[in-house]
Amino acid sequence: MIVWIFRAVALAGTPVLTWLTVSKDLKGAAFGVLIGLVIIGIEYVFESVSLFSLIIGIIGAVVGVIISKLLDYTVFQIDNDAFSTLWLRYNIIVRYALALLGMVVSIKKIPEIDDLDKNILSLGRKGAKNMKVLDLSAIVDGRVLDICDTHFITGGIITPRFVVQELHSLAESSEPIERAKGRRGLDILARLQESRDIPFRVIDRDIKDVADNQIKLVTIAKELGASIVTIDFNINKLAALENVTALNINDLSMALKPVVLPGEDMSVFVMKEGKEKAQGVGYLDDGTMIVIEDGREYIGKKVDASVQSILQTSQGRIIFTRVKGKAAVQGPKQP
Repeated sequence: MIVWIFRAVALAGTPVLTWLTVSKDLKGAAFGVLIGLVIIGIEYVFESVSLFSLIIGIIGAVVGVIISKLLDYTVFQIDNDAFSTLWLRYNIIVRYALALLGMVVSIKKIPEIDDLDKNILSLGRKGAKNMKVLDLSAIVDGRVLDICDTHFITGGIITPRFVVQELHSLAESSEPIERAKGRRGLDILARLQESRDIPFRVIDRDIKDVADNQIKLVTIAKELGASIVTIDFNINKLAALENVTALNINDLSMALKPVVLPGEDMSVFVMKEGKEKAQGVGYLDDGTMIVIEDGREYIGKKVDASVQSILQTSQGRIIFTRVKGKAAVQGPKQP
């Protein structure tokens, strides 16, 4: 509504202004109509231009004018009458051309501004190989924050703007689980930005002709020479095809699981009863299940147990133990 009011004022008010100030006849009014149409045309063109592009274009035009002024000074220092006369004749055209070129070149180079992130986030010492790109799954998972706090990740951390937009979409989802994931991811990003140990930044780099965000992420990481932090199996495969290093948090978690061998002792908190009679069940810090024979009577208590055997399943490891000091129940002797 405001735009249409502006256009009406430009189209009706400008002829009145020119009629009063320029010429009180039909020519003055027609000149005002022409100026009003030019103003509306410029406004219509700028409507589709982002404010950032407009500011960059103005800065580029100003730089072009400054360069023309420097050229004027250079020509003056040469002190050649013929050359100076020729320069003054075409000075306005040169100034106009440089201002226009400065505007166009600066606007066209806007996408390359994100390339500066490589140098900014690499801490200026170890290069872009230290840069990490966070994908959606790693952000929602949240463990990357703990890894950063322990200083196992060095260099800068970035995530593209379209990943943040995905998180916003999840946070506004009607599904409670999706909404919780989105809000958790946004909270993780906010806490990363507050961290003073690892530089974190959201970049505006995007790939217009690619619709799949996973392919975009891998392509951006490849262009920047960065690694991807993820827990997504598909990202791992895509990164391997593009020769991009993928740091899978799940692989790190598996590598850091405590190694236990039969015969070792451990302290276990018995949380609940097991499936078999007299069994108790506890868990390690990483979620590994521990089955304690004769541990049912110790539910709610911490006991010292000895490892008997280890079973590896598709869901993970199960460690079978027995309470120290308790011998296995013997069956009846055979005659």
